[in-house]
Amino acid sequence: MNGNEYIARILKLEGIELMPCYPSNPLIEEVAKQGIRPVAFRHERGAIMAADGISRTSGRQRFGVVAIQAQAGAENAIGGIAQAYADNIPILVLPGGVSLNQLGVKPNFSAVANYGGIAKRVEAIYRPEDVGAVMRRAFNALRNGPAGPVVVELTTDVCQQEIPEAALNYKSPRMNKQQPAASDIKDAVKALLAASNPLLWAGQGVLTSRATQQLKELAELTGIPVFCTMPGKSAMDERHPLCLGAGSGATTMAAGKWLEESDLVLALGSSMTRSFYGQSIRGEKIVIQNTEDAADMNKDESVDIGLLGDTRLTLDALIEEVRSQIGAPRTERAQRIASDIAGQRSAWLKEWTPLLESDEVPLNTYRVIHEIDRTLDRENSIVTHDAGAPRDSIVPFY
Repeated sequence: MNGNEYIARILKLEGIELMPCYPSNPLIEEVAKQGIRPVAFRHERGAIMAADGISRTSGRQRFGVVAIQAQAGAENAIGGIAQAYADNIPILVLPGGVSLNQLGVKPNFSAVANYGGIAKRVEAIYRPEDVGAVMRRAFNALRNGPAGPVVVELTTDVCQQEIPEAALNYKSPRMNKQQPAASDIKDAVKALLAASNPLLWAGQGVLTSRATQQLKELAELTGIPVFCTMPGKSAMDERHPLCLGAGSGATTMAAGKWLEESDLVLALGSSMTRSFYGQSIRGEKIVIQNTEDAADMNKDESVDIGLLGDTRLTLDALIEEVRSQIGAPRTERAQRIASDIAGQRSAWLKEWTPLLESDEVPLNTYRVIHEIDRTLDRENSIVTHDAGAPRDSIVPFY
């Protein structure tokens, strides 16, 4: 069995069913032999984005895997990989590589030499007996720690060589989760319950850890409203009375008010990165941050209490501690906050209705979004958007 055949078997073992690709890579034929469906795109960027979509909608339970051609193909993929890196999306990128004796020959392109700033992990296969270990490290990086693209460069002549029998020993790595210290959970809940105007800030980690139900439970238990970041949009159903809505560079009236007036923010599954694509922490507040990545703590915001760990485990611990401190849910508070949000939402929509229902030609973006919102089956649909005006129009209103 050669290296390409072994990689294909490993992908099959890992449950990969479909592999975006373009245009030429020896792995494409080998995965097809294993029953993995190769889907050819017209450009490497499209193939990368398809893999991104698979991972983005899978809660780290399965991964998008993409095979691309060496040299120009690997160069063309840079934009897609960079986007996955910026959005913390765990995809596996398998670019072809040159032969060993051509690695240092200009102008040959090396993924290992050039992808370091746009990928979580980059490694090449330099010996046939290392295939299993390299792929094990790759899938471990996909499953554990901060999410991001992982790259394995397939050195051409090495991956065509036979693998020694003793090296056919791949074992799938498990996902390992951590939970914040009990003392930090207690401190966070004490501060949360003592705050007069607290806010729950829901990031992408709520989605990837499959913790949407836990987020809803915490909000209802404490009577604290929820704001969703753009990557965290749909972490809370925006039809829920305690949801303030979502925000990119633009957001809802209710979210803007709470972001301004809150005295404590509990950020869940969020890097809290300051960005043109998101809202910022405004004014002096107590900040409690939950993230999987220690490097995100105190990065852009001064964090008073850090909760390092999986968002779902963190929410489970927070809910248990809240129940021990307050007993019954704060129903009266929840009703008061929900009524306040409903009033702000009504005033906001009244102000924007002329644009949302405008018949002017050509149709403005808000009218298009309004029609999508009225007609789409939300439970069975995924909506994407482009950058710029479409993003800032759709995130608050859909």
